Amino acid sequence: MVHTHSIDANLSNQSGYTAAFKEAQTGRSVSSQAAQKIQAMSKHILSNTIRLRSLCRLQILQGQMMSSQAGTEVLLEKVGNAGVITLNRPKALNALNVNMIRLMYPQLKKWETDKETDIVIIKGAGGKAFCAGGDIRAVTEAGMVGDPLAKDFFREEYILNNTIGTYQKPYVALIDGITMGGGVGLSVHGRFRVATEKTLFAMPETAIGLFPDVGGGYFLPRLQGQLGLFLALTGFRLKGRDVQKAGVASHFVESQKIAALEKELVDLKAPSIEDIARVLDSYQKKSSLDAEKPFVLEKHIDVIDKLFQSSSVEGIVCNLKADGSPFAQKQAETLAKMSPMSLKITFKQIQAGRTMTLQEVLVMEYRLSQACMVKGSDFYEGVRAVLVDKDQSPKWNPSTLEEVSDKSVEDCFLSLEEHDLKL
Repeated sequence: MVHTHSIDANLSNQSGYTAAFKEAQTGRSVSSQAAQKIQAMSKHILSNTIRLRSLCRLQILQGQMMSSQAGTEVLLEKVGNAGVITLNRPKALNALNVNMIRLMYPQLKKWETDKETDIVIIKGAGGKAFCAGGDIRAVTEAGMVGDPLAKDFFREEYILNNTIGTYQKPYVALIDGITMGGGVGLSVHGRFRVATEKTLFAMPETAIGLFPDVGGGYFLPRLQGQLGLFLALTGFRLKGRDVQKAGVASHFVESQKIAALEKELVDLKAPSIEDIARVLDSYQKKSSLDAEKPFVLEKHIDVIDKLFQSSSVEGIVCNLKADGSPFAQKQAETLAKMSPMSLKITFKQIQAGRTMTLQEVLVMEYRLSQACMVKGSDFYEGVRAVLVDKDQSPKWNPSTLEEVSDKSVEDCFLSLEEHDLKL
């Protein structure tokens, strides 16, 4: 908006020029003093007019830039009978913002009913990331000033996650690079998720005072044993083929083969799920990189199942400390750095999600997201410490697990009544 109030204030101070104008209007010779005043007045008006026009022009340009930028942050293309989505913010590691969501959602709905579209492929530009997460810095900035983005972002993101999870056509996510948080939500609920040696997966939300959202409460408890709870609480990172071995990705294909794989998928004519699976399987068989390498957590999986089998986060911490092994000690140290409130919310979320549908989980997670947006919550402090000031020293409140009451956790799960997520 152009700020006209300062211009109005300047014009209101011009009563000293009135007499000079009247003198000129009478037809009498204008005194040199009056002439100077008229000249000064003219310059003043001209200056303000130019300034006002410049402000308007700047505003138009900014609007055009925002519109243009939003249009290029996601590329939506029809290639043959395939709808191809390219997340196109490589400098930001393709971090997901609300403009991108608003471009993808209607296009996905359109392709879902389009008889000329047989398959949807989603990928990231730049070679480093599929999508490194949601643009949570913008979300917390909005939350601090009461901007509706704090509600809109989570609501629209979860609706998009549900659309992917219930998509009626084959959906293939090429997660070639960093895939965290919001990027997981764009991929994990789809039928096919193709990891490469460049894939780096994590749900690191407990480190910033949040929780593993975007349907984390649905897919994490469905991983083997207590692996999902372990990943949710610790934010442990999985790389390359391990992303598939954990069950997050459906296939593993070497990064250099991804372009050829995409072309073959695009060229398929009216493919069935089985047709696509055969193509993916064939590329996986041709990808021998790290094939003999054991799962990074293979020797710890029994320990994880044993130590993370508890009725509380405090119980897990006790188990880890009592075990005393280097692995257990490292996980105890990791948990000690996380937001105590986030750990307890996440524990309850994962336990509840085991028996919920994806839709029920997303409704639950929207409630949790809004609890985290309350001013003074750990989410703001976590984003400050990790993303803004980058001092990596968040001051959590409460600062210990023991100080987090059961009621404060349960309150986060309460219905928002008419403000609940509608799917």
